[in-house]
Amino acid sequence: MNQSIDYLIQPGGRLTGRIRVPGDKSISHRAVMLGALAEGVTHVTGLLEGEDVLSTIAAFRAMGVAMEGPQQGRLTIHGAGLRGLKAPARPLDMGNSGTAMRLMAGILAGQSFDSELIGDESLSKRPMKRVSEPLGSMGAAIATAEGGRPPLKIEGGRSLRGIDYRMPVASAQVKSSLLLAGLYAEGETAVTEPAPTRDHTERMLRGFGYAVQTGGARIRLRGGGTLTACDIDVPADISSAAFFLVGASIAPGSDLTLEHVGVNPTRTGVLHILRLMGADLELMNPREVGGEPVADIRVRASRLRGIRIPEDQVPLAIDEFPALFIAAAAASGETVLAGAAELRVKESDRIGVMAQGLKRLGIQARETPDGIAIQGGALQAGEIDSHGDHRIAMSFAMAALRARGPIAVRDCKNVATSFPGFTELAAKAGLRIQVNGER
Repeated sequence: MNQSIDYLIQPGGRLTGRIRVPGDKSISHRAVMLGALAEGVTHVTGLLEGEDVLSTIAAFRAMGVAMEGPQQGRLTIHGAGLRGLKAPARPLDMGNSGTAMRLMAGILAGQSFDSELIGDESLSKRPMKRVSEPLGSMGAAIATAEGGRPPLKIEGGRSLRGIDYRMPVASAQVKSSLLLAGLYAEGETAVTEPAPTRDHTERMLRGFGYAVQTGGARIRLRGGGTLTACDIDVPADISSAAFFLVGASIAPGSDLTLEHVGVNPTRTGVLHILRLMGADLELMNPREVGGEPVADIRVRASRLRGIRIPEDQVPLAIDEFPALFIAAAAASGETVLAGAAELRVKESDRIGVMAQGLKRLGIQARETPDGIAIQGGALQAGEIDSHGDHRIAMSFAMAALRARGPIAVRDCKNVATSFPGFTELAAKAGLRIQVNGER
């Protein structure tokens, strides 16, 4: 059952046509969570049915929340209300999802029952003190394993109080965890960000009828309110679109349109960075769906150039950097990234693993503690170890569009956590990809 899944991608090809990538993972997680905590029935369409989101659904089912689906992106949630969750019979397994674990910690800190959050081998190495410590200052009792790692053991029946928290590092997951705990806290919970991060939690709380105030970098809410069920249409995930944006930019002759992509301004760093590199991107049919801005994105092949990535764009593109590193490898000149130490504590050390992979393909890549310098060049054939990181695997798959020989990518099983159907959609668009191993 644990047999590996590997990709073999033949060089060349181009990306053309119209495709829609799966629903946004961040919004899907939050839709399940807030729908479960709301009063009434929430209908979700466009939901990402990846393993990470399925873990979140399973956790709420284990706490007594009735749901129908998901089927073809549709999920019906019979909300239990903020105080209606029941004690789970066993630890809640968040799989590979750091988002789910950190946000759930905020929700569970306010419950009347004890709970435990566990995850897979990769998640069990990720830092959780960034949420457990500020939640502790709200009155939560959360025990972690050595070094602040999972599992998280959360004591129930604690009285939470609002805090005014200034985040040391920009993180939407930490912000969201504290705001969700703030729903259960006495008084006001306020979070101040050092730089803007994705604001899906604030937008969706308002969509569920909960008052959230935003002033500059400070977001605040008062505990004791009610969430009211609503309908949510999840846009396509810009993080998943990023692989195709890069692939079509670097593959000569490409002309690809990505439909119904979420273009929330706190997530569009990847578009800004690619445009600075000379990418040919056109946003068409802009509209708003359920409080989230959406557009179709047309991308055509172009000659990319190396740049120094603006540090103010780093938090707005944090998940898209593995794909952007492939763009840098295919660009002329040097691309320099700094201020991105956060990449070292993702599903893998994304700076180290990407640098190692790029070197195997003949590209010069020099690591720094908080970034990387990549010298564009000719991508060679090679074998890549993705270290079980879904974004690394998909990024190197796209590299083959410009490579001089085939690229083999090992350990791709976790692609299903964020992008079920990736290989089929990529093949439909024109990537010459073959899958070996367990499906």
